[in-house]
This record gives sequence, structure tokens and C-alpha cells, in this order.
Amino acid sequence: MTARVLIVDDIPTNVRLLEARLSAEYFDVVTAATGKDALAICAGGDIDLVLLDVMMPEMDGFEVCARLKADPATSHVPVLMVTALDQPSDRVRGLEAGADDFITKPLDDVQLMARVKSLARLKALTDELRARARTGQEIAIEDAIRAMDSIDHDNGRILLVDTDPRHAERVKGYLSASNRVDVLAHPADAALVVSGGTYELALVSMALNDFDPLRVCSQMRTAELSRTLPIILIAEEDDKPRVVRGLDLGVNDFIMRPVERNELLARVRTQIRRQRYAMELRRSVNNTLALAVTDELTGLYNRRYFERHLAMMQTKAIEQQRDMAVMLIDMDYFKQVNDTHGHDTGDSVLREFADRLRRNIRGVDLACRFGGEEFVVLMPDTDFQQAQGVAERVRTAVAEKGFDNGKGRSLPVTVSIGLALNDGRVDTPESLLKRADVALYRAKREGRNRVVYDAA
Repeated sequence: MTARVLIVDDIPTNVRLLEARLSAEYFDVVTAATGKDALAICAGGDIDLVLLDVMMPEMDGFEVCARLKADPATSHVPVLMVTALDQPSDRVRGLEAGADDFITKPLDDVQLMARVKSLARLKALTDELRARARTGQEIAIEDAIRAMDSIDHDNGRILLVDTDPRHAERVKGYLSASNRVDVLAHPADAALVVSGGTYELALVSMALNDFDPLRVCSQMRTAELSRTLPIILIAEEDDKPRVVRGLDLGVNDFIMRPVERNELLARVRTQIRRQRYAMELRRSVNNTLALAVTDELTGLYNRRYFERHLAMMQTKAIEQQRDMAVMLIDMDYFKQVNDTHGHDTGDSVLREFADRLRRNIRGVDLACRFGGEEFVVLMPDTDFQQAQGVAERVRTAVAEKGFDNGKGRSLPVTVSIGLALNDGRVDTPESLLKRADVALYRAKREGRNRVVYDAA
């Protein structure tokens, strides 16, 4: 993925070094030499992540971070603080100033890129939620901003996955004063335990006896109620390569052993506060969107909503030179379902299909019912390979298991899918949808139950 990163440092050599590292990973880099300039650039918008040096003249990084987080227009922009200070108290001060993460000099390339990519993914998801709120009703954002001021980080519900009782008790002791901490000594049960949706954070030790900690994290991500659950890895120095892989799988943060109490508390508070903000933002979106933009049968957004949102997201994709894909889905021979089994069964199949669709797309993807048995998914920041992967996952999720026909029998259903990638040079919302539609009809002609891509 790509993102626009602002590097804030008063030493030109440091700026050039960071700029080279990030540019090599295809990040769009902007620079500022002072805190005042950084605030002005962020106020102008389109910054996805701030890489902020602490030791600067006139206004240090702590003050810059605090000002960014105090401004509703920039409070959602992730801040990664960079400093030569290596005392735990300095890391804690940075996190308590509102920083989303903290990294010390000399910079380790693995840690730098892992944290930058993780925060860029966070910003992409936050932007998508905010965009959906604006599309539905501007008041949703206002409510969410007001709610942010009232969100705290106390009494967090935390699951600690660790097979070492001594380590687990030490970590639990650090957190128990202000949180409810449950220790799970059987990692195989982690996905089931978090599926109830009662936890706000999971801490997973990388030193699990006879268990792969990344597999544990991946399994927790598959449960519907824990797909967005923040996960922090507790790692040794030798675990860095696997930590990077974990961040690619969706792990939110990590902390190195020996675990320092105040840093752990600060990172836990940051993740819990962020999770509560995201939950409040989702509730705000759901509560303030008018019924006019949702489909009553499936609960998905309707065509009216999708067309407006597509226009806005396409403009953004063109301005920021980002990929975007559209997936058009049609249920094969659906008329026969209605004719043979009745419209009640047809409605039940549509509802179940919508549930499977939700479970098999990503958090940033927007699914809508386009009309009848036709559905559409908008996928921001998505190239062909990613779009193909999501589309195949959806197709397989429908075909591999039958649908209940209401009489205790399984009803086989398949879907045909057309994919199109946005071409910012020539595409309009209408032409992009048309190309996806052309690909969909090719999938129908070529035998159905398949994914076809329109290459433009």
C-alpha cells in the first residue's frame, strides 16, 4: 500500500535518510523543518502519517503532537515519534501526548517500515469510515468528534494469551490496577474466547509452547466480532522478522521484552482508546444514516448510496493517484430459486448471501445491494491482485456451502463476478461500473461461477 508521509525534522541529513528509505517503499514523502510548518501542512489535509522528531527548536515534537491531536481536523492522523531519547519515561511521554507509536534512533529499518505500514493501514481504515459518514450524513462526523472527547481508556477488557504462568502473572500485574485482564493458557481456544466480542484488546506472547503465535492472531481475526480487535505482540529481539509478518497480517502493535511497565500501560491505553473511538464512530455512522440509503432486506447500503460514494472515492483516488477497484456480483439462476422455492426462500438466500459477502471482504471495502440479486463492492487502495483475491474468496464462500431452503435441505447457489480497476485518466463512475458490468456478462457467457476481469 502507499500513503503520504510527512517527515518533520530540523536536521537535513536525517530528513534525506528517512525520505530515501520511505521513497524506496513507494511512499509519497513531504518534509518540514519546524513544528510550525508541520502544523500548517497537516492543516492543509492529505497527510496520512506524520513521522515526527522530538528534539526540535522553538516547538518540540511533544508539543506538535499534542496540537495535532487537539485539532479535530487532524486528530485522526497517526503520529510516529522519532527520537534519540531512549528512556521509558520519554516513550511514555510521547504516547501520552497522543502519539500513535514511538521509535528510537538509530532507526532499525525493520521496525521503521513495520510501524509505518501498520499506521498507514490504520489511517486508510479511519478515512474510509469518515468518508462513509460524510456520504450518509455530515452530522455523523460531528457526533464522532464530540464522542472522542468523552472516550477514556480505563477499565479495559484485555485477553492475555501466554503459556508461561510466570510471565503472564507479571504482565497481568502491570495492567490489573486499571483493567480487567483474563489470562488464556491454551492458545488453541483464543479464537473461540474472543468471538464473544467482550474484549477490547488481545496481548499475545510470541513464546507460546507448541503454538504458532501468528496463527493464533490470524484465527482471532477470522471471527466476525473480533475482526477489528486490537492485537499487541509481546516479542523477543530475535522475533523481529515474525513481528513484521504479524503486522502484515493485521497485528496492531508490539512491545519487546523485557516489558517495561509504563510503556506497556501507555501502548495498551492507546489501543483501547483507539478501539473505543472506532466503535463509537461505527455506531455513529449506523445510527445517523437515514433508511433511504440502506437496503431493508439485506442491511447493506443501496444503489443510491453507492453511486454517491463511488463518485467521491473516485475523485479522491485520482487526486491521490491511488488504486481503486469495483466488483459487480450477480447470483446465478436466481429467478429459478424464486420460481421453485418461493420468494420467502429467495429473500432468505439474499440475506444469507449478504452475510457471507460481509464476512469475506475487507474492513475498508464497501458492499451494497445494487438491485434484485445484483451486488457491488467498492475496494479502495486495491490493485488487481488484491481485488482478484477478494473476489475469489467471495465466490468460493458462496459455492462451497449450500443455502438453507427453509425446509431443512441445502440449496446450491453460485455467483458470477465482474472486476474493473479505476483508470484515473479516462474513467468516470459510470464508465467504471460499465466495465465491471461487461466483465460480469463475460463471466455469465463463459459458464458462470467465475471471476472475470475487464482490463480496459
